[in-house]
Amino acid sequence: MVKQLLVVLLLFFALTWQATAQEDVLTPPPDFDSWDAVLEAARGTTVNWAMWGGSEDINAFVDTFYGDVLAEEYGITLNRIPLADTVDAVNLVLSELEAGRTDADGSLDMIWINGENFFTLRQADALYGPWALSIPNSALVNWENPAVAFDFGYPVEGYESPWSSAQLQLIYDSAQISADDLPRNFDELTAWIAANPGRFTYVAPGAGGFQGTRFVKQVFYHISGGYEAWVGDWDADLYAETAPQVWELLNAWEPNLWRGGETYPSTESELNQLFANGEVDFGMTQATAGASPLIAAGLLPETAKAFTFDAYMIGDYNYVAILINAPNTAGALVLADVLLRPDRQAGHVLPETGFGLGYAIDINRVEDAEQRALLEAAFANLGSGAADPAALAAAFAPDMAPESQAIVEADWEINVLQR
Repeated sequence: MVKQLLVVLLLFFALTWQATAQEDVLTPPPDFDSWDAVLEAARGTTVNWAMWGGSEDINAFVDTFYGDVLAEEYGITLNRIPLADTVDAVNLVLSELEAGRTDADGSLDMIWINGENFFTLRQADALYGPWALSIPNSALVNWENPAVAFDFGYPVEGYESPWSSAQLQLIYDSAQISADDLPRNFDELTAWIAANPGRFTYVAPGAGGFQGTRFVKQVFYHISGGYEAWVGDWDADLYAETAPQVWELLNAWEPNLWRGGETYPSTESELNQLFANGEVDFGMTQATAGASPLIAAGLLPETAKAFTFDAYMIGDYNYVAILINAPNTAGALVLADVLLRPDRQAGHVLPETGFGLGYAIDINRVEDAEQRALLEAAFANLGSGAADPAALAAAFAPDMAPESQAIVEADWEINVLQR
């Protein structure tokens, strides 16, 4: 089914690009006659963007790096709405729709989103669209890439637009451990944990700990010998067959984990604090710049460096979606387009911004020489804390189907944490 969906999607995208090239115009977003009409409707408005607010660096970055451009160039005020967890915004939207707030009278315009939260809102018909191919900078996105066209194995179909990319990595201190001694797969990690009791732990899967969920999913890939069978429609039989072996391995680690596996850090930040304090030997990040943003923020030593296993390191794209009851659809469309501008993309990858995630656009689609040079220069300045980009690309694995998130988190708690 997924392969059939991919063929249909790619055909749709190919036809869309062909039509755009022939007519040299964009198909306007739903409810608008042209992109100029979007710009006119957006001017002088406020756009409410709900997003995870757990990083002060990212918050400040968004307010200035995007907020200033919106205000100065488009006359739009950015109102960033911080969230403890994206599911809070999902629940708010669903509650508003259930209460009859369906006609541009919601509280939010746009959400930073992906994975199971996107899946939930699509299933509830709570998103505006399709619109993602109707903004000018969509031409810079490689929609033919299945990692872009499918979010956690679920087809995007124009209902969200990418903002950045991320991939799970581990962090070590190069002053304490040689790169030659790093574990490069889960068999080697198992041996390392046994040889270094108390020096390893991982983020607890669950609310606020999606990095831990992703780490555990990688164990599923390792045990089953690949990720291919896990991408697309949820295979409950495969899960039932593999899960007992995953819990057996994770439970075998526990006696030699930090604090004997009696407790786990609940967030990536807590794990990296343990690493910075010297309590464990490995931290965790999803930033393309690796440890560099944390070094720039003074949270990790300058000798910290990201590294990757040889395979099964899960990566994905971060998206933005517009709500069906958004009071300012036009402003949200302009913001989504600004997020894809080459100069904004080049800025957000840099570690000093505190964001440090990868590009959502394909640099090969950027025709302007100055813009392309800007993107190339930014990627070449990820800092000493970045992992080898070639190694990251070689280890890339897509995430599981959206249903996996809640199932893996609940079963880990029962079979590992509470065991």
